[in-house]
Amino acid sequence: MKDSLQAGLAGTATHVVTAAMGAAHLPRVVLSTPSMIGLIERVCLLTVQPHLDDGEVTVGTHVCVSHQAAAGEGEEFTVTCRLTDVNRRRLTFDVQVDSATARLSEGTHQRAVIVPG
Repeated sequence: MKDSLQAGLAGTATHVVTAAMGAAHLPRVVLSTPSMIGLIERVCLLTVQPHLDDGEVTVGTHVCVSHQAAAGEGEEFTVTCRLTDVNRRRLTFDVQVDSATARLSEGTHQRAVIVPG
């Protein structure tokens, strides 16, 4: 890990809800919890990757988020993360997901720095 991997790093990504992000059991397309969590993990991964040494990657180890509002098909939403703690190879992020009209989610996500092999 590089010295630049420190608390305070932040990342964001904006997406639009597509049919592929929906839950098949619902009568209309809304952002599903699994899709939302996958996008949260991705923004955290991409935020810290430039601060890792060659060969290092991160893997998710814990997710604790709400899903408190819906975003429908075609609606734009933003995933934001902020690295709050680096404890050896364990990383903790505060995360949130917002649409133009509501906070969709908030919580924490933890990742571990590993060398696959």
